[in-house]
Amino acid sequence: MELLDHGLLDTGDGNRVYWEVVGDPDGKPAVYLHGGPGAGCSVNARKALAGGRYRLVLFDQRGCGRSLPHASDPAVDISVNTTEHLIADMEKLREHLGVEKWLVFGGSWGTTLGVAYAQRHPERVSEMILIAVTLASARELDWLYKGVSRFFPEAWERFSAQVGNAPDVVRAYADLMEDPDRAVREQAAAEWCRWEDTVLSLENHGKPDVFSSHVGDDVIAMVRIIAHYYANLGFVDDLLRDAGKLAGIPAALIHGRRDLSCPADTAYALARAWPDAELTLVDDAGHKGSPAFVEAVHTAVRRFSP
Repeated sequence: MELLDHGLLDTGDGNRVYWEVVGDPDGKPAVYLHGGPGAGCSVNARKALAGGRYRLVLFDQRGCGRSLPHASDPAVDISVNTTEHLIADMEKLREHLGVEKWLVFGGSWGTTLGVAYAQRHPERVSEMILIAVTLASARELDWLYKGVSRFFPEAWERFSAQVGNAPDVVRAYADLMEDPDRAVREQAAAEWCRWEDTVLSLENHGKPDVFSSHVGDDVIAMVRIIAHYYANLGFVDDLLRDAGKLAGIPAALIHGRRDLSCPADTAYALARAWPDAELTLVDDAGHKGSPAFVEAVHTAVRRFSP
C-alpha cells in the first residue's frame, strides 16, 4: 500500500508516537494495532488490509519502533506506558487525522488493545478484524508463562532459572529489564524470546525464530514493554466480562486452532459473548498463521471493504 502521510504525534507527556497512513486516500478509515506489546509495525503491516479499499493508519505504540523515546534505554520512564495511555494516543491520533470512525484491525496483543479501545469508545469503531485473539486475562497469562510449560519442561527450566525460579516469573523478568547493565537486559531479553519461540515451535508455518533471531534495541524494548504490561495483567479489566459493550460492532475473529500461546477457548468465549462477532477457527494454523488463515483474513477484509 502506498504511503500517503506520516509524522510524530506529541502526546503531551514527553512521548512522540510515530504514525503513517497508507492505501486509498478515499478509502474506509482503518487502524492497525500491532502485537507484542512493543513489537512495533513492520513494513508488512502496510499490507494488512490489501484487497480492500481502505485508508489505513498504522502507529508504533509508545516506546517501540520509530516512536520516541525508545524503551531500550533504561532511563526511559515506562510508567507512562499503559493501556490507558495507548487508548488516549489512539483517540488523539484519530482526531489529528480527522477520522470520525474507523475499522480496528488487531493481532495478538493488538486484539487486547483493540477490544479495550472499542469498549471505551464503541461509537468510534465501524467494524473489527481481530486475529490470534487474546484478552490478557490472568488465566491466559498464567497459561503462557507457566501452564504451557507442561509441553516444554526443559525449556521452562531454563526460562525460570534465569530469574532464580522466582514464583512470579513475569514480574521477575520485568525487574531484570530495568537493570542499568545492558548485558543483563540483553541476556534476559534473549531468554524471554527463546521461551516465546519455544511455545510456537510446534507450528508448521512461519519462521522458527520469530522473536529471538537477534537481540538488538528493538527486541530489548519489546521484552521490557511486554514484561511491564503482563506483570500488570495488561493494564486491563476483565474484557470478556464487558463484552456486552461491543454490541452493534460487526467483527471477524480469526484464530488458529493450534495456537499454544493463545488457546482458542478465549476467542470462542468472546464470540459467544459478542453476538455481532463471527469466529473462524483455522484448523491447520497456530499463532503464526497458515495459507488458509491468510485467506480467512482476506475474506474479512473484502467483507468490510466499501
